[in-house]
Amino acid sequence: MAGPNVTLTKSFKAGAAIAKYTIVKFDSADDTVVVATGNTDLPIGIALEAAAAAGDRIDVAVQGIAEVKAAGAITRGDYVVATTGGEGVAGTASTAKQQAIGIAMEGVADDDIFPCLIARSQFDLA
Repeated sequence: MAGPNVTLTKSFKAGAAIAKYTIVKFDSADDTVVVATGNTDLPIGIALEAAAAAGDRIDVAVQGIAEVKAAGAITRGDYVVATTGGEGVAGTASTAKQQAIGIAMEGVADDDIFPCLIARSQFDLA
């Protein structure tokens, strides 16, 4: 199993409650992140801890290998994108440009916590 190996962490202010292992994106305010809720959201990183409410400080992995909660089956090597609640899912065939947080380092089932190589990219699988 490839475990986490975070090489760059940044502290942000939470714009709302954020669960550990979720994909986050920039909020409208500087130095603030919120949960990414769709495959077209531009992710900035992965929450390394939970934030109970808006205004809490939260550490976010922005480079390296970090753990993400899966919202469905993912195959090792798949692009990982955000879904509702900031959980990771495999990118799907679509003509819309999808925003990946990275690449799954191992195959997993729904609700598993898995290592994701942070490699932000835009793609389509049409």
